[in-house]
Amino acid sequence: MTTEPAVPVDLDNFLRRHGPSLIDFRRDLHRNPELSMAEVATTEKIYNWLRANGLAPQRLSVGTGLICDIGDPSLGPTIALRADIDALAMMDLSDSEYTSRVPGVAHACGHDVHTSIVLGAGLALQALEELGRLPGRVRLIFEPGEETVPGGAVFVIKEGWLDGVEAIFGLHCDPKTEVGKLGTTVGPITSASDTVEVFLSGPGGHTARPERTVDLVRVAGRMAEHLPGRFAEMSRDTGEVRLVFGALHTGDAYNVIPSSAVLRGTIRTPSRQLWDGAPELLRAAIADVVGDSGAQWELVENRGIPPVINSPAPTAALNDAARRALGPDAVVDTEQSWGGDSFAWYVDSVPGTYARLGTHNPDWTGPRLDLHASTFDVDERAIDVGVRVLVNTALIWFAR
Repeated sequence: MTTEPAVPVDLDNFLRRHGPSLIDFRRDLHRNPELSMAEVATTEKIYNWLRANGLAPQRLSVGTGLICDIGDPSLGPTIALRADIDALAMMDLSDSEYTSRVPGVAHACGHDVHTSIVLGAGLALQALEELGRLPGRVRLIFEPGEETVPGGAVFVIKEGWLDGVEAIFGLHCDPKTEVGKLGTTVGPITSASDTVEVFLSGPGGHTARPERTVDLVRVAGRMAEHLPGRFAEMSRDTGEVRLVFGALHTGDAYNVIPSSAVLRGTIRTPSRQLWDGAPELLRAAIADVVGDSGAQWELVENRGIPPVINSPAPTAALNDAARRALGPDAVVDTEQSWGGDSFAWYVDSVPGTYARLGTHNPDWTGPRLDLHASTFDVDERAIDVGVRVLVNTALIWFAR
């Protein structure tokens, strides 16, 4: 792969002219967040911004989210740049001038930043296309509903917008990494995530005579304590896994042994193979833990998303782009996360890579807050960084 093609656009000058408007766009989204699959005003803002800059976006048929193509596919391959546009159902407790005006809704995951970056990269690439110097086609994807399961990516793919795409690239804010740095890795960078419910049942009875019935509280307690370890032990030949229960409900009266109980939790794994085989393995683990207690059980597993698995060639292109745009020390190794992301569906279909974009200002005091924190914010210089990385990534990929 050729890694040093000429950059036929002055990104320094471009960002001096357009950087402030991208920050303003981000702040407008931050003030006015919308929940998953309800991003009506957000979609209109993106649509109108693209149209005002001479582009021809297309709304997704699900009502929110949109796609915008730049360039000519007859001149080279088609690549995709993805942003997610939805916000979280939580309070924004930050004290910035652009704090959310919508009670109980906040951009605490950086999707407003992702959107502004892809808009900026699209505008810079459009400038190249107008000069006849874009050797291929770039598809901008503004995905709705990423925070839902299985995520808005399934609608993008179902409508055929990944057809003909040779590679896809995405960035995600990382408040643990300093601005100007990019965390990358080959292989899994996020985990598969499913929700599970284990329903237990028995005849019930009196707490004075537990020997005459199935003591379902004890069975449920044993399940909560021992099932995660047993499941991990049975899965170890396939990969690492985490089963964590977040809820256990059973009984209402102090002197009644209940006849039903339910445990609810999540399964997470970086292994696609283990994700595929998890239901069968979990059923075997449940049967082992229940043993001869006499309790009946039923498993309901709600399939979520697979892990994001970065491909080598797109990751190498993005790494080269980051080093050229930001300097030789800009790329840092990043660990696989136990969280999930619907970007997984894209790289499950075509080669691609997902990188962590540093958003922490080293001059800030106090702890580095995590994603989804109520006072989440970013160093907005990350928008400039993200635009530079994605534009260079596209050019490096086209110059293979």
